[in-house]
Amino acid sequence: MDSIDRRTFLAMASASVVAPTVLSARDGMAKDMDWQTMSLEARNLAFNNSAHVGLEFARKKMEGWAGASKLLRAGYPGHLDLPYGQGDRNKWDLYPAADPKAPCLIHLHGGYWQRGSKEIYACMAEGALAGGWSAALPGYTLAPDASLTQITAELRSALDWFGANAAAHGISGPVILTGWSAGGHLTAMLLDHPVVTAGLTISGVFELAPLRDSPHVNDKVRLTETEIETLSPIRLPGTDKPLSVVYGTGELPAMIASSRDFHAHRSQAHLPGDLIPVTKVNHFTILDELRAPNSHLARSILGLAARVA
Repeated sequence: MDSIDRRTFLAMASASVVAPTVLSARDGMAKDMDWQTMSLEARNLAFNNSAHVGLEFARKKMEGWAGASKLLRAGYPGHLDLPYGQGDRNKWDLYPAADPKAPCLIHLHGGYWQRGSKEIYACMAEGALAGGWSAALPGYTLAPDASLTQITAELRSALDWFGANAAAHGISGPVILTGWSAGGHLTAMLLDHPVVTAGLTISGVFELAPLRDSPHVNDKVRLTETEIETLSPIRLPGTDKPLSVVYGTGELPAMIASSRDFHAHRSQAHLPGDLIPVTKVNHFTILDELRAPNSHLARSILGLAARVA
């Protein structure tokens, strides 16, 4: 399991400063935020979720997830670390339900594509498992060892593997793909995969251009102009599958705008999916709603499965 060292966490999450980049009007900021006139510090903090809630709060939250995940994984020793590729992190953890035909929640972990692991975020399957579903979490190579292009390709191959092999591990029901933060972005990118029946993004970033001026992200992710154009879901034609877009009302204004704008983008194309604001939660506490089997968010996921049944 990934250890969470306090000094390492603070170093990764702390704000820093870079030279400004001029963005176009389409580049996805809250309407009361003028990116071209914002200070460098304000640009960097606009998407810094750890700084927003407090670095110590974020660290303790992640430590709690890691502890709960260790207990959950101990109950499924026969279906962990199943390789789908050649990379060290190219592995699946599967949590089959008693009924092989039950829906399966696949969760893509967050961490701005540069930290986190399936081992830390396994507890995000708790709500689905309590409801009689299967669940699954794939790992993927992190930046800077992998570009966002490579990360997306790895997860696409992970879903290929899942489609070919999950039934042998007792999972053959419809797949609801979910992801939080960076995983929310990846969920939107992978909704078109044939394995995926429907999706739910939680607190994602769907326009990548502003992240060029967020060194806590881009110092490691190193986005290229081609990636910004081709891997920003809000710039792409949408997939005609249900996709719910979830955010917390206590999140950063730029994060709230990201979800609302992406949902509007899909709605304008007449694509299915709800916009779900979760009240009184921030970027981290929103995941408590995913873990709780009777929460509004858990019921929304159940509704997705019913919609496509």
